[in-house]
Amino acid sequence: MVGQRFVQLLDNHPWFEVTAIAASPGSAGKTYEEAVRNRWKMSSPIPEQVKHIVVQDASKVEEVASNVDFVFCAVEMKKEEIKALEEAYAKTGTPVVSNNSAHRWTPDVPMVIPEINPDHLEVIATQRKRLGTSTGFIAVKPNCSIQSYVPALHVLQAFKPAKVVVSTYQAISGAGKNFTDWPEMLDNVIPYIGGEEEKSEQEPLRIWGRVKNGEIVKASEPVITSQCIRVPVTDGHLATIFVAFDNKPTKEQIMESWQQYRGRPQELGLPNAPKQFITYFEENDRPQTKLDRNIENGMGVSVGRLREDTLYDYKFIGLSHNTLRGAAGGAVLIAELLKAEGYIQAK
Repeated sequence: MVGQRFVQLLDNHPWFEVTAIAASPGSAGKTYEEAVRNRWKMSSPIPEQVKHIVVQDASKVEEVASNVDFVFCAVEMKKEEIKALEEAYAKTGTPVVSNNSAHRWTPDVPMVIPEINPDHLEVIATQRKRLGTSTGFIAVKPNCSIQSYVPALHVLQAFKPAKVVVSTYQAISGAGKNFTDWPEMLDNVIPYIGGEEEKSEQEPLRIWGRVKNGEIVKASEPVITSQCIRVPVTDGHLATIFVAFDNKPTKEQIMESWQQYRGRPQELGLPNAPKQFITYFEENDRPQTKLDRNIENGMGVSVGRLREDTLYDYKFIGLSHNTLRGAAGGAVLIAELLKAEGYIQAK
């Protein structure tokens, strides 16, 4: 599903053109249209530009890499196999922008939310030395669910968030499925998503970490505890957030911080950068998944219901589109940032 979203987002992109598609040997040799027949899950049709591209075998690294300037990677393989595949592409001098989790904790691989930690791209220089390449590297996108609350907390770092309780209510597309694939989700909630709670608690600390000696050293605060729940929604991950600060801000300071925040993508005017990164809703019943997940073409983050709490300082709701901001769209924005900063160039 993420691969299909990449294809959809790159249709008529102002900077990038899809010149090759690679997958498993079972799909190799077919046109893209044939390979995804009866499995196309996007609401819009397959872009004409890619229908007749013949799918290549992704394991034939040199062959695929010779046709492209850089690679987006979203595959379903064992972690060690993904690591090896992405490093093989990087060693050909081909940058890899990954949607996979395999390299999220590799010390010299930047895991980036472009509005939050673009400075982590510095470690690419160290990674290139390790891989023995002057142009190739791997950069990764974090877990889709953390986009619903990490941006809102990041903007408040000046007030030192110390303790966070978060629960995420995650759409079925986060599992790569729709209701046709997964009828058991109709009228149902599943209170467990494998591995998701650890990611929700630990990945933000790497995002907020610092670069030291060519590696990312994760932050020690805030302490985060989470629950991750699958809900019968097509797209959109919603979160409830409770936060205690070392320096408690006023409600007005929080809302002003959200409203005024601009990151590097906004400064650079990147094609997929939301003009308003974080949007606050005054209404008590917003943000709603169905109404608000597509804000800023699915690349914005929305928040609402900010109020003081009896146990923590404040509580609020966050929402992000999991396959746009949280997955393929977030990776495309990373690639735009990498190009704008000179890390990705035509071969």
